[in-house]
Amino acid sequence: MKGNASNIQVKQLNRNRVFRYINSREKTSMPEIAMALHISTPTVLSIVNELEKRQMVEVNGEFESTGGRKAKILTAVRNSRYAVGLDITANHVSITYTDLSGRALDHRRIRKPFVYSDDYFAEIARLTEKFVEKWNIPSEKIEGMGISMPAIINSREQIITNSHALGVYNVSCRSWTEKMPYRCDLVNDANAAAVTEISGRRIPGNMVYFSLSNTVGGAALFRDDLGRIKFWSPWQGDTYSLYEGDNWRSCEFGHMVIHPGGERCYCGKEGCVDAYCSALKLADRTEGNLERFFLEMEAGNEEFQKVWEEYLQNLAIAVDNLRMCFDCRVVLGGYVGSNISPYIDRIRRLAAEKNIFEKDGSYIDACRYQKEASALGGAILQIERYIDTI
Repeated sequence: MKGNASNIQVKQLNRNRVFRYINSREKTSMPEIAMALHISTPTVLSIVNELEKRQMVEVNGEFESTGGRKAKILTAVRNSRYAVGLDITANHVSITYTDLSGRALDHRRIRKPFVYSDDYFAEIARLTEKFVEKWNIPSEKIEGMGISMPAIINSREQIITNSHALGVYNVSCRSWTEKMPYRCDLVNDANAAAVTEISGRRIPGNMVYFSLSNTVGGAALFRDDLGRIKFWSPWQGDTYSLYEGDNWRSCEFGHMVIHPGGERCYCGKEGCVDAYCSALKLADRTEGNLERFFLEMEAGNEEFQKVWEEYLQNLAIAVDNLRMCFDCRVVLGGYVGSNISPYIDRIRRLAAEKNIFEKDGSYIDACRYQKEASALGGAILQIERYIDTI
């Protein structure tokens, strides 16, 4: 019995690895798969035949001959499954969708103030269905939808324990999910954005995602199999997991104190990172328009330049603290992270000055995904859940 179970598990693991390899490349061949995954050619042939029968892999011609028999070109049938992702904020709803590629195929942002009510949930469901109809996505191919939000979510009890941004506390996740048109999961917005970030770029080792939006938060991604939420990176071929903490309150970076007795945070403490590094620290000076802040600063607004320099000084303190805690790459995301690329060398220099181990700030990156990262992360997690079953 144990031998049979082990054989079944090994077969499924190899099938999963082969499909993931094919799916992570535009085209490949059986000899390449066998060499890359250290699996025998007969085993690869058997798995590919099985995946072809399940219409998950197809042959698209042949490679040029290198002296022997021409190898068949294998590609994943990426439109065999889809997933929808939403991001809920206090004032907007963002919707996107993806296929097995994990790339955003389209997205839409709608102004829709949040209200915890049945009417709001019904409207979200309607918007989702309308979006699916627009792109003619076959409902039977939709694996599910993921909704990201600025909230602490107790996944074991399925409770949204705290969302200052939405004004929601200790409510059931089912009050959201049961009203949606497809199988649905809720996920913290920073966690979702971090999944998107690492699924689309090459990250050496572990990563901290530092979300700098209207509130400050983050996520920690470890290259291991310790966390509850796991996913596979096509770039490294490794399993990553999100560290959520014992009480689902990990990576609340916005409430680290960097100036004891300083400005009061919305949480009631004084000197929190959120009070100094929230996007509102900048956007409030331009009626909530962050892009306008940067435009006016670059146009020579001396007051804004001073505000930005103070912001960077405080950000450097917070980033250095993250480096001391996690000793890994730090990716700056959220609203500010989406605008920080032109200033990345400045923040690297400021952080390097504070680092007691190395005078190097190259571990800091600006986020790659600047639009709808959280919504896409919600969809990617649904795709990952499906691929795990292959």
